[in-house]
Amino acid sequence: MREYLKTRPTKEPYYKHDRFYVPKQTQKLSPSDKFKAELKALELAEVSIKETYEELGDLVVKVNTDDNLKALKALKQSGYEQLSELSAVDFLAQNGSFRLFYQLLSYSKNSRVRVVCDVVPKQMVNSVSEIYKSANWSERETYDMFGILFKGHRNLKRILMPDDWVGNPLLKTYPLHGDEHARWYEVDRIFGKEYREVIGAENRDSAYADDKDTFNFSRKGAEVEKGAEARSEKYLQEYQEEGGVKLVKHPKRGSAKILKERP
Repeated sequence: MREYLKTRPTKEPYYKHDRFYVPKQTQKLSPSDKFKAELKALELAEVSIKETYEELGDLVVKVNTDDNLKALKALKQSGYEQLSELSAVDFLAQNGSFRLFYQLLSYSKNSRVRVVCDVVPKQMVNSVSEIYKSANWSERETYDMFGILFKGHRNLKRILMPDDWVGNPLLKTYPLHGDEHARWYEVDRIFGKEYREVIGAENRDSAYADDKDTFNFSRKGAEVEKGAEARSEKYLQEYQEEGGVKLVKHPKRGSAKILKERP
């Protein structure tokens, strides 16, 4: 816990420059010998590498879009057991494409590798959810927010926005309507604005979930298909691949220990 200070440092701005200040680009260095094995594994897997460099201690590898699956398979076999992040950046205005990136972590090597590739609109990208289970929802979110299509994904549909939502909210060209528009979206679209007082605004509390509503919510520990009858019995749901990083499951309050100082 941070030491209590009357000055309230958290209220101070985190930047000291003009708000339009653009920081300097980070240095892109030639890969060190630390990543020799990773580059060799990609070479043996016949991955088409367009660019490679080391940035802030991480290896960055730009590959051909069609080789994303081969690249991640090779890196997982090289010890990168966790896909910690998968998303994209909209560069459509600059070069007509998205920059899709995969952030990989190796616990045994204590190192990270970022695989990137350029994706043009409506291009099908290989899904990597069969290699890393964490990619399942990340690919759905990327599809929902950017409109990027993933070939081979078992359930590629929106995950944050309603199924009938028009557009992709993280596109730089997406119009900003704000929360007021979102809370009345379904009422206005389905019934009309004249029914606002009758139905009321949508609940915008992100923590709210109705465990009886299987159409909009999944039941943790007793998942069912969308709209199916809710079941009472629970079963063990696997959330990651065999040999993956161990998850902490149901810690018991009585077994916890409060430390008064660092050991």
